[in-house]
Amino acid sequence: GDRLSTREFQIREARPEDADSLSQLSAELGYPALPEVMRERIHSLTAEHAVFVAENDGKVLGWIDVGLSFHLQSGTRAEIGGLVVDSSVRSQGLGSRLLARAEEWAASKGVQEVLLRSNAKRTDAHRFYLRERYTQL
Repeated sequence: GDRLSTREFQIREARPEDADSLSQLSAELGYPALPEVMRERIHSLTAEHAVFVAENDGKVLGWIDVGLSFHLQSGTRAEIGGLVVDSSVRSQGLGSRLLARAEEWAASKGVQEVLLRSNAKRTDAHRFYLRERYTQL
């Protein structure tokens, strides 16, 4: 398809009415969740958690979910729980923009360290994170 400039995407906080799109994208990740379940989850987000979407022309084509996690031994860190970009717009810098937005959110909460859990089986995802300066632990 036509390559979209990532500048044409707006990155914003997810809203309950994004539930259908988030649900479809989540299925691409291998985590099917019903729209009504997604809607409920977005509704129940606390200040400790955020979901951002990438939207173009009214269509949501990616999302990232980030939350604060506290552990006695390491203190408070931010953790990326999920990141998915529609297959039609991959490799166009959208993942990087979503990641940057999540990192900004973490910084606004006073947290510098951002972790993510990526399944090593997903080599493309893995390469992406390494490219984004995330280190394998």
